[in-house]
Amino acid sequence: MTRMRIALVGPLPPPYGGMANQTRQLAKLLESEGMEVTPVQTNAPYRPRWAGRLKGIRALFRLLPYLVRLWRTAGRVDLFHIMANSGWSWHLFAAPAIWIGRVRGVPVVLNYRGGEAESFFEQSFRWVYPSLRRVAAVAVPSDFLAGVFNRRDVDVHIVRNIIDLERFASDDRRSRQQDSPHLLVTRNLEPIYDIGTALRAFHRVREVWPDARLTVCGSGLEREKLEALAGELGDAQAVTFSGRLDNDRIAGLYREADVMINPSLADNMPISVLESLASGVPVVSTDVGGVPFLVTHNQTALLVSPGDDRAMAEAIMTVLDKPELAEALVQAGYDMIRDYSWPSVRGQLLAVYRSVLERPENSSPGRRDARRHTG
Repeated sequence: MTRMRIALVGPLPPPYGGMANQTRQLAKLLESEGMEVTPVQTNAPYRPRWAGRLKGIRALFRLLPYLVRLWRTAGRVDLFHIMANSGWSWHLFAAPAIWIGRVRGVPVVLNYRGGEAESFFEQSFRWVYPSLRRVAAVAVPSDFLAGVFNRRDVDVHIVRNIIDLERFASDDRRSRQQDSPHLLVTRNLEPIYDIGTALRAFHRVREVWPDARLTVCGSGLEREKLEALAGELGDAQAVTFSGRLDNDRIAGLYREADVMINPSLADNMPISVLESLASGVPVVSTDVGGVPFLVTHNQTALLVSPGDDRAMAEAIMTVLDKPELAEALVQAGYDMIRDYSWPSVRGQLLAVYRSVLERPENSSPGRRDARRHTG
């Protein structure tokens, strides 16, 4: 049997983030299945380094080598698997890869993961659709994103995100210290993730649990602003901004946490929630985007409205005050998370690959019609 050759197009760590980690993990898993995987990195370091300081034109120093790599790679693979996101990431990296695949006769599986897909499509679908209609298949990780595409008459395959259950095993979790609970946020320091609401909620928690601690794991342009907010609230000594951590260190941090907070204003299927569930950490999250498709309120997580620090604090303290509830959330979450292990996801993804490669002339996608969409 001929060995399948896949070009895996997407970001790679460092820096460590949800999509970058998923891309690297998927490459290793596909190789373990006997496939030949060629990564095409969308976030490669700037060459020369000083180009990264040239705001406004630095994208060209990354884009041009990327396009050359795509073109060359297309000549020696059977399939492009593109890890795609919304916004400029789509325009600069996903769309060019689709068109190069089209020109070179390489079928494309578009693995779309953008939590802001709805708003992005509302504004830009007329520009997205010409590229989208040239892919052989669209795969999304959640029912939420499936709905976003289905409302625009685009059929999709659901291929879940993958969690390494061994890395995040909860067997060696420490027991909680009753008087000094450790709270955790693992999102980047960007406006969309609304870390400020988590800080305000934590301040409310400290009014009841004065020895509580919060670790914010992530990087971003809002760090200075958020550190200042922690100081204004009088919590600077209780909040640690750790920056981004590699996979092993973040797994260790989960094992030390009592509650994970996801304060996001928009989301798809947050990897941080999946990692928390796999680690046996109760989750308090906003109920935005795809989160309610991933977890169920009062069963696998506690959900609150975005931007509501009072409700978030109350949910956190409910988990801390009711160990039997915390244990029930943990157990139900862990039972659910098995659906996101590689043995469960493997068949979903390989079925998509087979359907594309076995299709006559690798004709394009599961579109319900060929109307021109305008959003």
